[in-house]
Parts: sequence; structure tokens; C-alpha cells
Amino acid sequence: MRIKTSNMLWGLFFILIGVGFAGNAFNLWNFELFFRGWWTLFIIIPCAISLIQNGFRVSNLAGLIIGIMLLMSSQGIVDGNVMGKLIVPFIFVLIGLSMIFKNLYHGDRNFRIDVKYQGGAMEHSAIFSGNRYQVTGEKFLGTTINAIFGGVDLDLRNAIIDEDIVINATAVFGGIDILVPANVKVKVSNVPIFGGVDNKAGTSQDPNAPTIFLNSTCMFGGIDVK
Repeated sequence: MRIKTSNMLWGLFFILIGVGFAGNAFNLWNFELFFRGWWTLFIIIPCAISLIQNGFRVSNLAGLIIGIMLLMSSQGIVDGNVMGKLIVPFIFVLIGLSMIFKNLYHGDRNFRIDVKYQGGAMEHSAIFSGNRYQVTGEKFLGTTINAIFGGVDLDLRNAIIDEDIVINATAVFGGIDILVPANVKVKVSNVPIFGGVDNKAGTSQDPNAPTIFLNSTCMFGGIDVK
């Protein structure tokens, strides 16, 4: 169904272009494909289609707003200098939105996290710095990881994980590396804003293997699960 919706929306886009050029032939209007800022359509249209097709996601909304801002600047509707000054506050607003929606929605369309987060677990953070944490021979109950303009390495290879757990992670202009044992599964729910998660581990074939549920937000940053 999603594929059909996407094809329909893209089809309508190309039909509108065709009608625009046809109107030129009959002198009905002056349609120009390559107007000032035409390249912003390659940002605006895919993000708009994705919002219609997949529903609200912070990354798609961010791309749509950025594309519209760039188009307005190219058209001279908004001063380019003012637009440049709005970039930094816009980034902070997106960070706040991503954190809010990460807490409201603990899963994506592929899985739902219904594991209770262990509130007593330690928080691992790095702000304008780099930190490395290793859990050895202890039961790991989940954690919150924050890497803001910094990096966090969390080594769980020798940790005791015998039940489903949740890791909440936020990488903003930073990076997070999570090393997990071979006897677990890893499922990821991510809010990507010019960033993402690379999950290369947690593929145990044991149906009874414990699962690490990773709730993550990546803004100009990334998370590697190894």
C-alpha cells in the first residue's frame, strides 16, 4: 500500500510538470521549471511525500522546514542573513522535539517496546568530552546514554544480560559505540535527523535470547552497535 501511495504522489508531481509545460504551449501561463531555488524541491518534495505516506516524523518535518526556508531565502522573501541566524535556534528546537517524541513513542512500526525501564540504572554521558564505560561480571539493567558534542563507548560484552532491557540513547553532534555480547538480540527504534544507527550485532538465533531495545535520537551524530 505504501508503494502504491508513493507512486501516486510522484505520478501527480510529474503530471503537474507536464501540465505546466503544456500551458506554455497554449500561452495560458508562463511556467518555468528552473526558477530561483528550484533545487530546493529535491528536499521539499521527498520530505512532504514521506510525511503524507509515513505520518509525522521529526526528520521528515525538519527536512521539509529546511527546504522551505532555503526556498524562501532563494526567492528573496526572507533575508538570507536572517535565515542563517535562525539555523542554530532551529537546531535546538529540533533537539527538543526529538527528545519529546522519543519519550512519547517507544517503538516504531516494526516493534513495540513494552519492557519497563529500570530506573535505578546508571546514566552514561559525555558532553564536550569522551567517556568509556565497561560493565564486567555485573547484571546490566539498561541505561540512558547522552553524547552531546562528545563520544561515549559502552562495553557490555562481559555484562550479564539475562532479560529484556532498554537503552535510551541521544547523540547530538557526537557518537556512541555500544558493544554487546553475542547471546542477545538488538532492536532499534531511531529518530534520525541527519544521523543514524548502524546495528551490526545482536543477531542471536535463539528465540529465548534476551533483547536489547535501543530507543535513539541521532542529530548530526551516529550510534554504532557492535
